[in-house]
Amino acid sequence: MRLLRSGTLCIDDMEARHDSVLMKEVLEALSVAPGDTVVDATLGGAGHFSELLAALGESGVIIGIDADPAAVERSRAAFALDRRTSRPVAHLINDNFRNLSRILERLGIGQVDAILFDLGWSGYQIAAPRGFSFQSDEPLFMTYGEGGETAADIVNSSTEEDLANILFTYGEEQFARGIARAIVTARAKERILTTDTLVAAIHAGTPHWYHERKIHPATKTFQALRIAANDEIGSLREGLSAALAALAPNGRLATISFHSIEDRIVKNVLRDAAEAGLGRMEPKKPITPSRAEILQNRRARSAKLRVFARSATFASVNPADVTTSHFVYA
Repeated sequence: MRLLRSGTLCIDDMEARHDSVLMKEVLEALSVAPGDTVVDATLGGAGHFSELLAALGESGVIIGIDADPAAVERSRAAFALDRRTSRPVAHLINDNFRNLSRILERLGIGQVDAILFDLGWSGYQIAAPRGFSFQSDEPLFMTYGEGGETAADIVNSSTEEDLANILFTYGEEQFARGIARAIVTARAKERILTTDTLVAAIHAGTPHWYHERKIHPATKTFQALRIAANDEIGSLREGLSAALAALAPNGRLATISFHSIEDRIVKNVLRDAAEAGLGRMEPKKPITPSRAEILQNRRARSAKLRVFARSATFASVNPADVTTSHFVYA
């Protein structure tokens, strides 16, 4: 394993790779000092983690979290590559970032200086045979860890109406009803347990011209099922609330989103936090990748970075209050 320039972590040339997006912008936004306490709430390919680690010294602390145990192991390997005698304390935890408050409490950590959420899924997850990609035939799991409800469970047990609502709400799929109807028809013959079988149903439920576009016709359906299987929207709301509650005075929160549903939630949460007097968005508009980065890494094209700076005057915040009293989510 080695860390390449620009935050690309490679295990070896034959395995999947992951290019962390907006690396320069994230480091500038968080402005990590050597003695800071930092949370990387989404370890992923360990690219951001490695750079945040490098910015910290022996008095610093970094907490890395990921629901995917493989991501935690990649970060352990990246930490092992740091041979400095002055490297910080690292806590690497296999958990969902929605449990951030509980994790920090268990570690005895009160306030945090910088927090990063990178909501994209890594190249390693795409390459893993868990059903995230429609480019090859894989078991229809779409889960980050072991156990829990899978995409196959949702596809084979939900009513046609519930399926249509999932596809429209989480995927903004215009042919949600047609696809849901085709899925119900297909599963009546045999359970849908693989990505190829699901893609076939999606093709059956959409018009021919929809198959000729640059965007694969299964893209939005796969996004919707992944979000539903992992309760990503609920996790994001709870994670952001916990992050805002944990930020120290002048602490900074950076969040990278990759589709409009995530970005709308992030924008609304941070906007409402600013209106509640907890801090301010810096800048007010999202930061997007440069043309050069998009040409180098096509996955970066939809990334949006939003940054929140906690006010200098610290007032304790109960995450439950943040969720239920101050904010209304769209």
